[in-house]
Amino acid sequence: MNDQTDDVNRGSKIDWMTFVISGGCLILFLILSLVNKPLIDEWITQSFDWSAKFFGAFWQLLLLGNFVIGLILAFMKYGKVRLGKKEKPENSNFRWVAMILCTLLASGGVFWAAGEPMFHFLTTPPLFANDGLTQSEAVSPALAQAFFHWGFTAWACLGTLASIVLMYVHYHKGYPLKPRSILYPIFGEKIFKRSVVGTTADVVSIIAVAAGTIGPIGFLGLQVGYGLNYLFNIPETMVTYMGVIIFLIAIASISAATGIDRGIQWLSRMNVGLAIILMIAMLILGPTMFILNSFVAGEGFQIQNFLMMSLYRGDEAWLGSWTIFFWGWFLGFGPMMMIFISRISRGRTIRELIVAVSVIAPLVSNFWFTAIGGSGISYEIQNPGSVSTALNNAGMPAAVMAILNQVPFGFVLSIGFLIVTMVFVATTADSMSYTVAAAITGDDSPHRFIRVFWALLFGAIAAVLLSIGESSITTLQNFIVVTAVPVSILLLPPLWLAPKIAHKMAAEQGLLHSPEPEKGITEATDPD
Repeated sequence: MNDQTDDVNRGSKIDWMTFVISGGCLILFLILSLVNKPLIDEWITQSFDWSAKFFGAFWQLLLLGNFVIGLILAFMKYGKVRLGKKEKPENSNFRWVAMILCTLLASGGVFWAAGEPMFHFLTTPPLFANDGLTQSEAVSPALAQAFFHWGFTAWACLGTLASIVLMYVHYHKGYPLKPRSILYPIFGEKIFKRSVVGTTADVVSIIAVAAGTIGPIGFLGLQVGYGLNYLFNIPETMVTYMGVIIFLIAIASISAATGIDRGIQWLSRMNVGLAIILMIAMLILGPTMFILNSFVAGEGFQIQNFLMMSLYRGDEAWLGSWTIFFWGWFLGFGPMMMIFISRISRGRTIRELIVAVSVIAPLVSNFWFTAIGGSGISYEIQNPGSVSTALNNAGMPAAVMAILNQVPFGFVLSIGFLIVTMVFVATTADSMSYTVAAAITGDDSPHRFIRVFWALLFGAIAAVLLSIGESSITTLQNFIVVTAVPVSILLLPPLWLAPKIAHKMAAEQGLLHSPEPEKGITEATDPD
């Protein structure tokens, strides 16, 4: 690549077209929700059903492909390839994994950890519904289904292969840190020059991650509000919810302002530390052997039935409510997670990246689900209705409190859970506001003002939608599945581009016997 190419949209210039279109779409959604909410609900529901029907099978194959190809790359000779043009990682292993965990887990794992295992325990997933399971036999399928939704394939789609492509294009070739950059090996330099395809890729990625971030802010704001009422009798009013969201976004804005190397990293380490303390406390004070045995049995059941669960196409209504909904949600996060992981993973090898994101993070998430949701199943078996009644009557926020109420020192643990919930929301908002700012500027150190602006915008939209009604947050959450349609197409090329780029970098780093780069990728990435 010639020297002049590193001037191609590379600095921290704001892409105003992307900024205006993506921000305008979010504001338009907000205005339409205020003016005619039933119409928006109907439109989003119809679009959601269409997306799940025609793209559900594609998403299942796409996520499975990401996971399998990633593992193959990790444990081949390409696994030793070092990414980001750095000899050593910028962060310690704990700091690095902590920042990774405070993304997807923060975006929904805290909210779903108590409720999803219980839902699958009360109503066995259709893939296993005809097995005639007893109550004790239903535990492993219930946990395995929750593990699957928040496990290996879910995490693998969050930018592992795409991150390899992006880190090569940005750090090795000198092009902007944007979602469109993963299309550079296909379109060449023109993808950065007033490209309709490039702008579309950036815009839909920003809108998708905004919808996926604003939804959890609203949902977890409701969870904190319920917890405050349950523990301290603070009324569940709109004033309480607004106060919670303002507090959360204030933390997120401060963290975003101080950047990845300070605020985001510090919050992530603190929050993962608190979550570990909570898990240990649940393990010691809760049904210890049930948690340990259920975790091992659930993981074993998931691995044994992994392919069937990955490719199940039976009950379409159930799939739309669970697997396809989650897959669309996670795919919507994919491009921005790709940017975030690329920024924090410089100096890591492909093997380290794949193992951390696709193996370690899922296992930690699954144990979190076992410690919270598995304990709830244990208490439900011992005392039927002790958790399910709260879950059915008041939703997932009530399920958490119903579980912790049965643990010694439950009041203290409940306060700890509230703190973890609040900080997880903040880490989601700060990391995703960083990635949106990076996508708009193309710089891995975007201006502080832009980072804070998006954190504040996420909070403001969540607050306004919550004031309209809780269903507005649900509508926005469903909208991410609609935006996942174009995003999933964007994330398809890395399935074959990542192995080619890994081969090229392995040759450049002297890891192959024959150091010649592969012709296809050389021609694609050096079109000039």
